[in-house]
Amino acid sequence: MDIIIQALGFKAGDSLTHFIKEKISGLKADNIIRAGVTLFKGADSAPENNYCEIRLEVPGNDHFVKKNSPYFETSVSQCVDVLTQMINKTKEINVNRRQSNIIKAQETLLAAEVSENDAE
Repeated sequence: MDIIIQALGFKAGDSLTHFIKEKISGLKADNIIRAGVTLFKGADSAPENNYCEIRLEVPGNDHFVKKNSPYFETSVSQCVDVLTQMINKTKEINVNRRQSNIIKAQETLLAAEVSENDAE
């Protein structure tokens, strides 16, 4: 998985980039192609708002989260928590879809067996 970190308007330190890479690599999904992280500071009227945007590029629809807090580390952690929930929800939907297809196939086979027995 590629991790691309962009800091708009400032230079992100090594400790911040290491923290971000550690958090992003902790996401458990096999199909993540790339993670794009954008960090930027809020407007001059609210300088303590530090924003973090994370876009996970996955097959199908990408996952996108944007959070803000007084510290970048907190924003990144909040984004990763939400992305974890999104990944789990997507996995659950896919598993349910596969299981429903299996159940439909089994019902079709059972119906075919019953009709063969009636024909005899």
